[in-house]
Amino acid sequence: GSKSLKNFCITWIIVCIALCVILPCQLLLRNQDQTTVIERSNNSLNMIEMSGFICGYISCVFYLGSRFPQLYKNFRRRSTEGTSYLLFALAMMGNCTYGLSLVLKMPATESFRALYFLHHLPWLIGSFGVLFLDFFVTVQFILYHQHKERQSDLVALEVEPLLVDEETA
Repeated sequence: GSKSLKNFCITWIIVCIALCVILPCQLLLRNQDQTTVIERSNNSLNMIEMSGFICGYISCVFYLGSRFPQLYKNFRRRSTEGTSYLLFALAMMGNCTYGLSLVLKMPATESFRALYFLHHLPWLIGSFGVLFLDFFVTVQFILYHQHKERQSDLVALEVEPLLVDEETA
């Protein structure tokens, strides 16, 4: 189990490094070719786009809200026992790459950037906001792991017998 997890993590790191190289290269190439920008005749949102925008904000609220119960539970128990850090680590990588994909897809022309940013704001808040909250979960894993080690040292001292080999004394 541990070896396959290590191999998975190494593979995932290689994929992320490759993405960190490929994505900026794509951004540089896109900035050189500005002829593919298609101007929109009407900047107003139609009903379908507005529905998608509203769903995006609702999704953002639920997505951000999903981290608070775990953060609160960890805080109250002063423990992350039973919580999978791998789940949070992979979610962090997913949110990071998703947020970066939105940022790197930003239009090359200055006039379309504000509109693009506004249209993708709920997804940017969702991905980077949850990434921010997952950072606090990571801090809890670090703090409470150290706290657990200190507690286990104390417990070990308490269960050791005070008198050893009474018969030989």
